[in-house]
Amino acid sequence: MSTRPVRRQGPAATFGEYHAAHLPPLLEGRLRDLLAGQKILLTGVTGFIGEQLLWKILTELPDTKVAVLVRRKGSVTAHERVVSLARKKIFKPLVEAAGGPEQLVDDRIEVIEGDLPHVPDLPCDLDVLIHCAGDVSFDPPIDEAFKTNVLGTQALIGKLIEACTDEDGTLHRIPHYVHISTAYTAGRRRGAIPEEAHAHGVDYEAETRHALSLKEHIETQSRTSEQLTALRKQAERQHQQAGYLTTAADTERRRAEWVKRKLVEAGTERARSLGWTDVYTFAKAMGERVVADLTSTIKVSIVRPAIVESSLVDPFPGWIEGFKMADPIILAYARGELPEFPASPDAVIDIVPCDHVVNAIVAVAATEPEIGRPEYYHSNSGARNPLTFRGVHDICRAYFTAHPFIRNGEPVPAVTWKFPGAAPIEKYLALAERAHAVGERLLSFAPRSVRTREAAIALDKQAEQLAFFRKYFSLYGEYLQSELHFVDDSTLALHQSLHPDDVEHFSFDTGQIDWDHYLGEVHIPAIINPVQRLELARTRRGERSSTYKALKPSPTPVLAVFDLDGTVMATNVVETYLWATLPDLPLTDQVKEVAKVASHLPAYLASLRRDRGNFLRQVYRRYAGMPLDELNAIVDTRMRPFIMDRLAHDALTRIQEHREVGHTTVLLTGAVRPFTRPIADLFDVVVAAELSTDDQGVCTGFLDGPPMVGETRSAWLRQYATLHGYDLAKSYAYADSHVDLPMLTAVGNPVVVSPDVGLLRAARQNGWSVVDWPVSAERRRFLPQR
Repeated sequence: MSTRPVRRQGPAATFGEYHAAHLPPLLEGRLRDLLAGQKILLTGVTGFIGEQLLWKILTELPDTKVAVLVRRKGSVTAHERVVSLARKKIFKPLVEAAGGPEQLVDDRIEVIEGDLPHVPDLPCDLDVLIHCAGDVSFDPPIDEAFKTNVLGTQALIGKLIEACTDEDGTLHRIPHYVHISTAYTAGRRRGAIPEEAHAHGVDYEAETRHALSLKEHIETQSRTSEQLTALRKQAERQHQQAGYLTTAADTERRRAEWVKRKLVEAGTERARSLGWTDVYTFAKAMGERVVADLTSTIKVSIVRPAIVESSLVDPFPGWIEGFKMADPIILAYARGELPEFPASPDAVIDIVPCDHVVNAIVAVAATEPEIGRPEYYHSNSGARNPLTFRGVHDICRAYFTAHPFIRNGEPVPAVTWKFPGAAPIEKYLALAERAHAVGERLLSFAPRSVRTREAAIALDKQAEQLAFFRKYFSLYGEYLQSELHFVDDSTLALHQSLHPDDVEHFSFDTGQIDWDHYLGEVHIPAIINPVQRLELARTRRGERSSTYKALKPSPTPVLAVFDLDGTVMATNVVETYLWATLPDLPLTDQVKEVAKVASHLPAYLASLRRDRGNFLRQVYRRYAGMPLDELNAIVDTRMRPFIMDRLAHDALTRIQEHREVGHTTVLLTGAVRPFTRPIADLFDVVVAAELSTDDQGVCTGFLDGPPMVGETRSAWLRQYATLHGYDLAKSYAYADSHVDLPMLTAVGNPVVVSPDVGLLRAARQNGWSVVDWPVSAERRRFLPQR
């Protein structure tokens, strides 16, 4: 064993000088030789670290056998998921050499289908098990965190020991279990954190039982009449017009979200009550105690990475999967959405590139620790090469000054943080949240208009920013003010024992990282460039998303369904009623009728907010006593120009486009049928409200059936499509009101036209196209001639 001295460097050297009282196991030879012929089982290969770890072993350790534990995902088998993984960019050279992704998997990877904590029997010839899987979210529900990080670890170790145990109870081989944890299992301690077990008296078994029981307890709470009533009323305020089923679905969605939120809150509070920052680090710490308790007969190593970000060198500079902890800060800074930051400027943000972590894990796997004595390794940078939040700010500011983020065609200026502290920022946040609440209240009284929609979008963006700030400051506040200093003596000693021929491909000495190069030339471009490309593409195509697409013939029958009022025509049922009835009345009666309608407007509006169907019925009562033939004649003569003048040119163009490619056009409206007569020839099918008449043909003021609104529309649409063989997944629907949400969700290509605020928000949430169809003087040439 090498006894070369460990070289300490940097300002944190006094926090934990490495000493000879306990030399960690070091390396004697090249890694490819030390691990040749050994079989390594990996968990978590579909995750960030696990994916690169698999790539590293396949690339640099050709004589090492690899097995992976992967769960089935729906109908996709574990084997299919690993083949899909092999199609990723980093595996391309390996795939080409093997002759294809399937061949690579079949030749080099043994796939074991299973999940945590439901672990299947493991192969009996394992030499090393590297456990990378685990819930890496900082705020998972407490039951999920313990299922994965505690019960999953228990089950995995149990199956490992079982696989290596003979029938007589003796181990036929001594496997090496390598557990990937996190440096932040240290919790809310301060000062130097040595590479050893953390001292605490928390009973992980009792905490696990309580964590799992909380799920049932909170689920029961969510189903009480009081809680369901509160959730239902919230859903009704937003979706009542759309119908009972829409409201019920939203109530259940809110209930599930409430359960999850309460489980997250319970985990956070329990963790902090015991001295950890969050349930993630708490459950990880409990997992470490499981490892220490269950591995007295095998070799054990625990690797604790700090904040893992993109790779410095391998598989290529800037390789990363998804956004990690520091990345939302950088992106928000780039977009000009983070004018200040509550961290201490001199606090250390302990970042380590992913390839350093992976290289350290491979080196640890090649060591020979003492049986029953866990070895601990910190993979971090703060001990010998600290990066402060001021340093991150300065590098970001320099980068975005030279390469400003382009938003809406304009460069975003780089801001300068003054680091005022958490209290002033919290005060600003609280004030901004109150202002946003006032804005939402005022918006609820605003009439539908372009300005109202612009105000709603602005408020939504503000809400997203405030939610981001609140979550980030709450969730990561402990890390922003952290005064932890992770000693990495054992890790440095292990790195210094690398064979000289391994240093190029397996280096993990974070003391050598140049932060200006890593952040400014590798990491920031890696996370910003893809986002910038998406932003520029969005700017080029405008606000319309893919649901408003160029039309083409379809091999299956397709419907194009259009609402009338507010979508194809700029009018409403009250206005059309007045236009139909007033011209035939004397002036005094006209004034009286307008006054009557005006006096009913408050009741109409109240009814409209509650149930659009009842609102329509109330308005149509006013047709009582009018001969239906007379109404038809009025529409065909006097009202025809009125209707033409209010048709949207863009709507007429779109209807014509649908007809030209062979789509079946449908007018689906709550308006009474007479008012559809001037445009009926535009559509293949017209579905409208039918006024009931007596035996003399005089309107009774009632309807022959329920008005075609809300869920009635979606029910008709699904039934019609089933009867006539239409493909709703490829069909289109156009509407303007939140009440049309069920109809829009019934088709694959919903398009929202000049919407109210409720529908606008639903469209933005679902990624639907939002278009504006103003009335134009050019519409007449599209109308059929009589």
